[in-house]
Amino acid sequence: MSAASRTGPGEDVVTVLNHSRGELATRMGITIIEATPDRIVATMPVEGNRQPYGLLHGGASVVLAETVGSLAAAISPAAAGRAAVGIEINATHHRAARSGTVTATATAIQVGATLSTYDIRIIDDSGRPVCTSRLTCLFRDAPPGARRQTV
Repeated sequence: MSAASRTGPGEDVVTVLNHSRGELATRMGITIIEATPDRIVATMPVEGNRQPYGLLHGGASVVLAETVGSLAAAISPAAAGRAAVGIEINATHHRAARSGTVTATATAIQVGATLSTYDIRIIDDSGRPVCTSRLTCLFRDAPPGARRQTV
């Protein structure tokens, strides 16, 4: 089942993903701006996601990275009828962001029948790299009785 077939009448994939991105992503101000089976792009404000020194918290960058990578896995054809769950993430922080917005782009490195791996690049408003991350997701059947989100 394609991502497009999982949306309701008149809904696009970006709208559906923004409504099903989860509580943490919503609280952090993450907004999906582009979504295709090959690439997801999202933004997040620096304000409200800073550590005590006034810099974007590294953990906030990781949340952004896992959000876009997991959503990319969730709308991939390999996820049809299954849940995509993150099983490994790493991050390299390149420079601090103090204000503005950061933008994350997740692209598939490999999407297989059971695992998918994504490259996530986070940049600041000037296009400079803030963080590079790699996420691996596992496709698995949802446990019985689990609440399933339609993406």
